[in-house]
Amino acid sequence: MINYEDYSKVEIKIGEIKSAEKIEKSDKLLLLSVDFGLKQSAPIDDSGEERDIRTVVSGIAAYFEDPLVLVGVQCAFVTNLESRSLLGFESQAMILGSKTSEGFALLKPTSTVSPGSIVG
Repeated sequence: MINYEDYSKVEIKIGEIKSAEKIEKSDKLLLLSVDFGLKQSAPIDDSGEERDIRTVVSGIAAYFEDPLVLVGVQCAFVTNLESRSLLGFESQAMILGSKTSEGFALLKPTSTVSPGSIVG
């Protein structure tokens, strides 16, 4: 068991998947590009905003024959984990989902929300 203080350290945000592709050297891994909304303290680019776009490597390839079905999908991610390198790709967040005997489901909002919205 963890206490509430430990739980409160976990940052869960809604991200919108912008691209998804299989990683060539793996049957299990997908490479995702995920938008987490506007950066809080970043310099502004020519468009007037800077997005928090992160790379996420996830072991969910077996559940998505065509990873392109994930493009545009909003779902929950843990965003304050230390980065981790998998097959040469740096993963900067962790997607949240549920694996059951019936299959796999991403944890998604029931309606469209702004990328970067806090789950809590």
